[in-house]
Amino acid sequence: MVSSKKGISSHQLHRVLEITHKSAWFMSHRIREAMRSDGAVEFGAGGGTVEVDETFIGNDRTIKPKHTKRGRGYAHKHKLLTLVDRNTGRARSMVVDDLKTTTLLPILKANIAAEAVVYTDEAGQYVKLGDTFATHDFTRHGAGEYVRGDVHTNTIEGYFSIFKRGMKGVYQHCAKKHLHRYAAEFEFRYNNRVVNGVDDVARGQIALRGVVGKRLTYAQ
Repeated sequence: MVSSKKGISSHQLHRVLEITHKSAWFMSHRIREAMRSDGAVEFGAGGGTVEVDETFIGNDRTIKPKHTKRGRGYAHKHKLLTLVDRNTGRARSMVVDDLKTTTLLPILKANIAAEAVVYTDEAGQYVKLGDTFATHDFTRHGAGEYVRGDVHTNTIEGYFSIFKRGMKGVYQHCAKKHLHRYAAEFEFRYNNRVVNGVDDVARGQIALRGVVGKRLTYAQ
């Protein structure tokens, strides 16, 4: 799980380890819980650059009933907000209920330093970020603009491409209540990759240290 770029399915673990699929599924979720980092971070400290974007995946049954014809757009999908700090090469992802400014701004303020340079696309929920952070600029994807000098979200788009290949190609289905753990898995491998000075052995050791004080239970 720490060395497979797009993850490894519980079915594969069940076959390799010769245990039941139920045990493999439960174990993989406990490993994801060990990978999950707690608490807020401070991306963009010292005037660093932070990219912010969101992606959509799956089908949120709480928004669109299961047997209703699925409409176009993204309202019925799970929503994932992601930040990438260009200077440290680290990412942080959060599952959110909606993309309203009132929902996203407190999250961004809690995780991004006030002196940061923030780059986004032209989405309406980001238009007033310049009032909160030192600099905010954006590209107009609707007009075909994706890069303007240093202004772009290409780093975060690359992160999303790996995340979606793993979620669609390896895991295939994910309920909203588990999405934050899958997000933590991809975030963990991204933050602890070779370019950040972490090889497979060190990544495994970091994951093992993450088990301390954690236990995944399903009490409800």
